Amino acid sequence: MATATPRQRIKDNVTAVTVLLTVVGYALVAATFEGLIPIFPDISRSGVNLLGHAIAVVNTLAVLCLAAGWYWIRNGEVDKHRAAMTTAFVLILLFLLMYLPKVGGGGQKAIADTVPDLVRYSYFGMLFVHIVLSVVTMPVVLYAFLLGTTHTPAELRDTPHAKIGRIAAGSWILSLVLGVVTYVILNHAYSYTFEPAMLVFSL
Repeated sequence: MATATPRQRIKDNVTAVTVLLTVVGYALVAATFEGLIPIFPDISRSGVNLLGHAIAVVNTLAVLCLAAGWYWIRNGEVDKHRAAMTTAFVLILLFLLMYLPKVGGGGQKAIADTVPDLVRYSYFGMLFVHIVLSVVTMPVVLYAFLLGTTHTPAELRDTPHAKIGRIAAGSWILSLVLGVVTYVILNHAYSYTFEPAMLVFSL
């Protein structure tokens, strides 16, 4: 009896793999914010700024890839769609590789109290939606991605990939755009306060 390949195992257990990866992802982020992962190197404030800029670039590129992938699938260009969505997924993994050390080894920024109330409330509103969408979107994105990478185009017609993919891409794009907008507000338009990681974790 032939042994199933890793791809086939994932294909046969997309829901279970999605749940597993989602739990691991949530745990990594939560543990990082709680200071429970002591493996991150100390990152200076300038390093945090540099990572923040790089993350904004990566997220902007991910938005462009998602938009292109959406356009291509609506025009029946499956290979281009798959390439664009795979690139977007890789970019998000790259985001995590920068974001977790930035928070765990560097610190966090917060919009300053001196910023006008209208701007601050708008910022908090966008940040709230961005965070909620980031949390809710993760399993949906993973599920759509795993379906797309383990099934042929013909097989995908018998799965909820198209419906789930529209939800995943739409919410993912909105979350990323809001993330970039809040980055611009915090880093380029108005002032912020900075809390080093050790201070954040001691509170």
